[in-house]
Amino acid sequence: MSTRLGVALLFGLVACVDAPSTIDTVTVTVPRGATLRAVAESLASQDVVESASLFRFYATLKGQGRAVQAGTYDVPRNASIGTVLSILVAGRPAERRLTIAEGLTLVEIGGAIEAQLGIPAESVLAAARDDSLGRVLRVRGATLEGYLYPSSYLVPVGASARDVVRQMVVEFQRRWNPAWDARLKALGLSPDELVTLASIIEGEVRYPPDRRYVSSVYHNRLALGMRLQADPTVIYALGRRRRLFERDYQTRSPYNTYRIDGLPPGPIGSPSDKSLEAAIYPARSPFLYFVARPDGKHVFSRTYAEHLRTIREVRSAPPARREPTEASRR
Repeated sequence: MSTRLGVALLFGLVACVDAPSTIDTVTVTVPRGATLRAVAESLASQDVVESASLFRFYATLKGQGRAVQAGTYDVPRNASIGTVLSILVAGRPAERRLTIAEGLTLVEIGGAIEAQLGIPAESVLAAARDDSLGRVLRVRGATLEGYLYPSSYLVPVGASARDVVRQMVVEFQRRWNPAWDARLKALGLSPDELVTLASIIEGEVRYPPDRRYVSSVYHNRLALGMRLQADPTVIYALGRRRRLFERDYQTRSPYNTYRIDGLPPGPIGSPSDKSLEAAIYPARSPFLYFVARPDGKHVFSRTYAEHLRTIREVRSAPPARREPTEASRR
Protein backbone atom coordinates (compact mmCIF):
# COMPACT_ATOMS: atom_id res chain seq x y z
CA MET A 1 0.00 0.00 0.00
CA SER A 2 1.44 3.41 -0.94
CA THR A 3 2.04 6.09 1.68
CA ARG A 4 -0.47 8.41 0.07
CA LEU A 5 -3.19 5.78 -0.03
CA GLY A 6 -2.47 4.77 3.54
CA VAL A 7 -2.83 8.32 4.78
CA ALA A 8 -6.10 8.73 2.88
CA LEU A 9 -7.54 5.59 4.40
CA LEU A 10 -6.25 6.43 7.88
CA PHE A 11 -8.06 9.74 7.97
CA GLY A 12 -11.13 8.63 6.05
CA LEU A 13 -10.74 11.19 3.33
CA VAL A 14 -13.29 10.32 0.69
CA ALA A 15 -13.26 11.40 -2.93
CA CYS A 16 -15.67 10.59 -5.70
CA VAL A 17 -17.05 12.15 -8.83
CA ASP A 18 -20.05 14.20 -7.74
CA ALA A 19 -22.86 13.63 -10.18
CA PRO A 20 -25.18 16.35 -8.81
CA SER A 21 -22.50 18.98 -9.44
CA THR A 22 -20.07 18.63 -12.36
CA ILE A 23 -18.11 15.67 -13.65
CA ASP A 24 -14.83 17.39 -12.65
CA THR A 25 -15.82 17.87 -9.03
CA VAL A 26 -14.36 15.73 -6.26
CA THR A 27 -15.93 15.33 -2.84
CA VAL A 28 -13.25 15.69 -0.17
CA THR A 29 -13.81 15.07 3.53
CA VAL A 30 -11.46 16.64 6.08
CA PRO A 31 -11.88 14.94 9.48
CA ARG A 32 -11.60 16.87 12.71
CA GLY A 33 -8.01 17.00 13.89
CA ALA A 34 -6.49 16.18 10.50
CA THR A 35 -3.03 17.71 10.07
CA LEU A 36 -2.09 19.88 7.11
CA ARG A 37 0.25 17.12 5.96
CA ALA A 38 -2.57 14.55 6.00
CA VAL A 39 -4.90 16.87 4.11
CA ALA A 40 -2.24 17.70 1.52
CA GLU A 41 -1.33 14.04 0.98
CA SER A 42 -4.99 13.11 0.56
CA LEU A 43 -5.60 15.91 -1.95
CA ALA A 44 -2.60 14.79 -3.96
CA SER A 45 -3.64 11.12 -3.88
CA GLN A 46 -7.02 12.14 -5.29
CA ASP A 47 -5.46 14.31 -8.01
CA VAL A 48 -7.04 17.45 -6.58
CA VAL A 49 -3.57 19.01 -6.35
CA GLU A 50 -0.43 17.90 -8.18
CA SER A 51 1.94 18.19 -5.24
CA ALA A 52 1.27 17.69 -1.54
CA SER A 53 4.49 19.52 -0.66
CA LEU A 54 3.56 22.51 -2.81
CA PHE A 55 0.09 22.68 -1.23
CA ARG A 56 1.61 22.62 2.28
CA PHE A 57 4.17 25.25 1.33
CA TYR A 58 1.51 27.54 -0.15
CA ALA A 59 -0.82 27.13 2.85
CA THR A 60 2.03 27.90 5.25
CA LEU A 61 3.15 30.87 3.16
CA LYS A 62 -0.39 32.28 3.27
CA GLY A 63 -0.51 31.80 7.04
CA GLN A 64 -3.39 29.34 6.67
CA GLY A 65 -1.65 26.12 7.58
CA ARG A 66 -3.93 25.68 10.57
CA ALA A 67 -7.00 27.34 9.08
CA VAL A 68 -8.32 24.37 7.11
CA GLN A 69 -11.79 23.53 8.42
CA ALA A 70 -13.10 20.04 9.03
CA GLY A 71 -15.98 19.11 6.79
CA THR A 72 -16.96 17.69 3.42
CA TYR A 73 -16.39 19.85 0.35
CA ASP A 74 -16.96 19.78 -3.39
CA VAL A 75 -13.60 20.71 -4.93
CA PRO A 76 -13.02 21.22 -8.68
CA ARG A 77 -10.44 18.69 -9.82
CA ASN A 78 -8.56 21.18 -11.99
CA ALA A 79 -8.71 24.10 -9.57
CA SER A 80 -5.58 26.01 -8.60
CA ILE A 81 -3.94 25.40 -5.25
CA GLY A 82 -5.17 28.81 -4.13
CA THR A 83 -8.77 27.95 -4.99
CA VAL A 84 -8.58 24.59 -3.21
CA LEU A 85 -7.14 26.21 -0.10
CA SER A 86 -9.79 28.92 -0.16
CA ILE A 87 -12.55 26.30 -0.25
CA LEU A 88 -11.11 24.37 2.68
CA VAL A 89 -10.47 27.50 4.74
CA ALA A 90 -13.88 29.08 4.07
CA GLY A 91 -15.52 26.11 5.76
CA ARG A 92 -18.61 26.08 3.56
CA PRO A 93 -19.33 22.36 3.29
CA ALA A 94 -20.72 20.59 0.26
CA GLU A 95 -24.48 20.28 0.20
CA ARG A 96 -26.98 17.85 -1.24
CA ARG A 97 -30.54 18.65 -2.24
CA LEU A 98 -33.40 17.02 -0.37
CA THR A 99 -36.94 17.29 -1.72
CA ILE A 100 -39.91 16.30 0.42
CA ALA A 101 -43.36 16.26 -1.14
CA GLU A 102 -46.44 17.58 0.62
CA GLY A 103 -48.54 15.14 2.60
CA LEU A 104 -45.91 12.48 3.21
CA THR A 105 -46.08 10.55 6.46
CA LEU A 106 -43.13 10.38 8.83
CA VAL A 107 -42.30 6.88 7.59
CA GLU A 108 -42.41 8.06 3.98
CA ILE A 109 -40.21 11.05 4.81
CA GLY A 110 -37.70 8.72 6.43
CA GLY A 111 -37.60 6.66 3.25
CA ALA A 112 -37.17 9.77 1.09
CA ILE A 113 -34.29 11.02 3.24
CA GLU A 114 -32.58 7.63 3.06
CA ALA A 115 -33.02 7.48 -0.71
CA GLN A 116 -31.75 11.01 -1.32
CA LEU A 117 -29.13 11.49 1.39
CA GLY A 118 -28.19 7.99 2.47
CA ILE A 119 -29.20 8.61 6.08
CA PRO A 120 -30.92 5.47 7.43
CA ALA A 121 -34.68 5.85 7.67
CA GLU A 122 -34.60 4.27 11.12
CA SER A 123 -32.38 7.10 12.35
CA VAL A 124 -34.79 9.69 10.96
CA LEU A 125 -37.75 8.04 12.69
CA ALA A 126 -35.83 7.82 15.95
CA ALA A 127 -34.91 11.51 15.80
CA ALA A 128 -38.49 12.56 15.02
CA ARG A 129 -39.76 10.48 17.93
CA ASP A 130 -37.14 11.71 20.38
CA ASP A 131 -38.85 13.60 23.21
CA SER A 132 -35.71 15.57 24.01
CA LEU A 133 -35.42 16.94 20.47
CA GLY A 134 -39.11 17.84 20.51
CA ARG A 135 -38.61 19.80 23.72
CA VAL A 136 -35.60 21.63 22.33
CA LEU A 137 -37.62 22.59 19.26
CA ARG A 138 -40.64 23.47 21.42
CA VAL A 139 -43.01 21.12 19.67
CA ARG A 140 -45.66 19.80 22.02
CA GLY A 141 -46.82 16.90 19.89
CA ALA A 142 -46.04 13.32 20.84
CA THR A 143 -43.67 13.17 17.85
CA LEU A 144 -42.44 15.61 15.22
CA GLU A 145 -44.74 14.11 12.59
CA GLY A 146 -46.51 16.93 10.77
CA TYR A 147 -43.77 19.43 11.63
CA LEU A 148 -41.25 18.25 9.02
CA TYR A 149 -42.08 20.92 6.48
CA PRO A 150 -42.45 19.67 2.89
CA SER A 151 -40.00 21.62 0.74
CA SER A 152 -36.61 21.46 -0.98
CA TYR A 153 -33.56 21.74 1.24
CA LEU A 154 -29.81 22.02 0.85
CA VAL A 155 -28.39 19.68 3.46
CA PRO A 156 -24.68 19.67 4.35
CA VAL A 157 -22.94 16.44 3.46
CA GLY A 158 -22.38 14.50 6.66
CA ALA A 159 -25.46 15.89 8.41
CA SER A 160 -27.02 13.53 10.93
CA ALA A 161 -30.66 12.48 11.07
CA ARG A 162 -31.18 14.91 13.95
CA ASP A 163 -29.63 17.71 11.90
CA VAL A 164 -32.01 17.09 9.00
CA VAL A 165 -35.07 16.75 11.23
CA ARG A 166 -34.12 19.95 13.05
CA GLN A 167 -33.66 21.79 9.73
CA MET A 168 -37.13 20.75 8.58
CA VAL A 169 -38.85 21.68 11.84
CA VAL A 170 -37.11 25.06 11.89
CA GLU A 171 -38.44 25.66 8.37
CA PHE A 172 -41.95 24.80 9.59
CA GLN A 173 -41.58 27.28 12.42
CA ARG A 174 -40.25 29.94 10.06
CA ARG A 175 -43.38 29.61 7.96
CA TRP A 176 -45.73 29.78 10.92
CA ASN A 177 -47.78 32.97 10.74
CA PRO A 178 -47.88 34.72 14.16
CA ALA A 179 -51.41 35.89 13.35
CA TRP A 180 -52.50 32.26 13.57
CA ASP A 181 -51.97 32.22 17.34
CA ALA A 182 -54.89 34.53 18.08
CA ARG A 183 -57.02 32.73 15.51
CA LEU A 184 -56.31 29.41 17.22
CA LYS A 185 -57.71 30.74 20.48
CA ALA A 186 -60.88 31.86 18.71
CA LEU A 187 -61.29 28.39 17.21
CA GLY A 188 -60.49 26.63 20.45
CA LEU A 189 -57.70 24.63 18.85
CA SER A 190 -54.16 23.93 20.00
CA PRO A 191 -51.27 24.24 17.53
CA ASP A 192 -50.97 20.46 17.36
CA GLU A 193 -54.70 20.11 16.66
CA LEU A 194 -54.37 22.63 13.85
CA VAL A 195 -51.48 20.72 12.29
CA THR A 196 -53.45 17.49 12.67
CA LEU A 197 -56.48 18.96 10.90
CA ALA A 198 -54.28 20.47 8.19
CA SER A 199 -52.62 17.10 7.59
CA ILE A 200 -56.03 15.50 7.01
CA ILE A 201 -56.96 18.27 4.58
CA GLU A 202 -53.63 17.74 2.80
CA GLY A 203 -54.35 14.05 2.46
CA GLU A 204 -57.85 14.62 1.14
CA VAL A 205 -57.52 17.47 -1.36
CA ARG A 206 -56.18 17.14 -4.89
CA TYR A 207 -57.91 20.24 -6.28
CA PRO A 208 -56.46 23.26 -4.37
CA PRO A 209 -59.60 25.49 -4.48
CA ASP A 210 -61.43 22.81 -2.47
CA ARG A 211 -59.14 23.12 0.55
CA ARG A 212 -61.13 25.73 2.47
CA TYR A 213 -64.44 23.97 1.77
CA VAL A 214 -63.12 20.60 2.90
CA SER A 215 -61.87 22.41 5.99
CA SER A 216 -65.34 23.87 6.55
CA VAL A 217 -66.88 20.39 6.49
CA TYR A 218 -64.46 19.20 9.15
CA HIS A 219 -65.00 22.30 11.30
CA ASN A 220 -68.77 21.98 10.97
CA ARG A 221 -68.63 18.33 11.96
CA LEU A 222 -66.41 19.02 14.95
CA ALA A 223 -68.79 21.75 16.11
CA LEU A 224 -71.77 19.36 15.89
CA GLY A 225 -69.96 16.46 17.53
CA MET A 226 -70.03 14.40 14.33
CA ARG A 227 -67.18 12.09 13.50
CA LEU A 228 -64.86 13.36 10.78
CA GLN A 229 -64.98 10.10 8.82
CA ALA A 230 -61.94 11.08 6.78
CA ASP A 231 -60.50 8.44 4.47
CA PRO A 232 -56.88 9.67 4.80
CA THR A 233 -56.97 8.75 8.49
CA VAL A 234 -57.95 5.18 7.61
CA ILE A 235 -55.12 4.95 5.11
CA TYR A 236 -52.72 6.23 7.79
CA ALA A 237 -54.06 3.67 10.25
CA LEU A 238 -53.45 0.89 7.72
CA GLY A 239 -49.86 2.05 7.24
CA ARG A 240 -49.85 2.03 3.44
CA ARG A 241 -51.54 3.82 0.60
CA ARG A 242 -54.08 1.75 -1.28
CA ARG A 243 -57.72 1.71 -2.28
CA LEU A 244 -60.01 1.33 0.72
CA PHE A 245 -62.53 -1.47 1.12
CA GLU A 246 -65.56 -1.64 3.41
CA ARG A 247 -63.72 -3.70 6.01
CA ASP A 248 -60.97 -1.08 6.25
CA TYR A 249 -63.32 1.43 7.84
CA GLN A 250 -63.56 -0.84 10.88
CA THR A 251 -59.80 -0.81 11.45
CA ARG A 252 -59.09 -0.44 15.15
CA SER A 253 -56.81 2.55 15.50
CA PRO A 254 -56.85 5.84 17.42
CA TYR A 255 -56.28 7.48 14.03
CA ASN A 256 -59.35 6.01 12.33
CA THR A 257 -61.85 8.87 12.41
CA TYR A 258 -64.66 6.52 11.40
CA ARG A 259 -64.33 4.92 14.84
CA ILE A 260 -63.18 7.79 17.08
CA ASP A 261 -64.73 11.11 17.99
CA GLY A 262 -62.92 14.34 17.22
CA LEU A 263 -59.41 14.59 15.85
CA PRO A 264 -56.86 11.77 15.87
CA PRO A 265 -54.05 12.02 18.46
CA GLY A 266 -51.63 13.67 16.04
CA PRO A 267 -50.88 14.62 12.43
CA ILE A 268 -51.03 11.97 9.72
CA GLY A 269 -48.50 13.67 7.44
CA SER A 270 -46.72 16.92 6.69
CA PRO A 271 -49.15 19.62 5.52
CA SER A 272 -48.27 22.51 3.26
CA ASP A 273 -48.76 26.10 4.36
CA LYS A 274 -51.84 26.21 2.10
CA SER A 275 -53.45 23.40 4.05
CA LEU A 276 -52.49 25.08 7.33
CA GLU A 277 -54.17 28.26 6.13
CA ALA A 278 -57.26 26.32 5.07
CA ALA A 279 -57.43 24.62 8.45
CA ILE A 280 -57.33 27.91 10.33
CA TYR A 281 -59.42 29.92 7.87
CA PRO A 282 -62.15 27.56 6.64
CA ALA A 283 -64.78 28.74 4.20
CA ARG A 284 -68.15 29.63 5.65
CA SER A 285 -70.46 26.91 4.43
CA PRO A 286 -73.40 24.76 5.54
CA PHE A 287 -71.75 21.59 4.21
CA LEU A 288 -71.36 18.42 6.25
CA TYR A 289 -70.47 15.95 3.50
CA PHE A 290 -68.37 15.70 0.38
CA VAL A 291 -67.33 13.11 -2.15
CA ALA A 292 -64.41 13.23 -4.56
CA ARG A 293 -65.04 12.94 -8.28
CA PRO A 294 -62.67 10.98 -10.53
CA ASP A 295 -60.97 14.25 -11.55
CA GLY A 296 -60.11 15.01 -7.93
CA LYS A 297 -62.64 17.80 -7.44
CA HIS A 298 -65.15 17.50 -4.61
CA VAL A 299 -68.93 17.76 -4.56
CA PHE A 300 -70.28 19.12 -1.28
CA SER A 301 -73.62 18.38 0.37
CA ARG A 302 -75.61 19.74 3.29
CA THR A 303 -77.68 16.66 4.09
CA TYR A 304 -77.03 12.94 4.15
CA ALA A 305 -79.77 12.30 1.60
CA GLU A 306 -78.19 14.79 -0.77
CA HIS A 307 -74.81 13.19 -0.13
CA LEU A 308 -76.13 9.73 -1.04
CA ARG A 309 -77.53 11.06 -4.29
CA THR A 310 -74.17 12.63 -5.09
CA ILE A 311 -72.38 9.35 -4.42
CA ARG A 312 -74.70 7.52 -6.81
CA GLU A 313 -74.13 10.16 -9.47
CA VAL A 314 -70.37 10.00 -9.09
CA ARG A 315 -70.32 6.21 -9.22
CA SER A 316 -72.52 6.14 -12.29
CA ALA A 317 -70.23 8.53 -14.15
CA PRO A 318 -68.03 7.13 -16.96
CA PRO A 319 -65.04 5.16 -15.64
CA ALA A 320 -61.90 7.12 -14.87
CA ARG A 321 -58.42 6.22 -13.75
CA ARG A 322 -59.12 6.89 -10.11
CA GLU A 323 -62.04 5.59 -8.11
CA PRO A 324 -64.02 8.27 -6.25
CA THR A 325 -63.23 8.48 -2.57
CA GLU A 326 -65.95 9.15 -0.05
CA ALA A 327 -64.77 11.45 2.71
CA SER A 328 -67.99 11.08 4.72
CA ARG A 329 -70.09 7.95 4.54
CA ARG A 330 -72.98 8.98 6.69
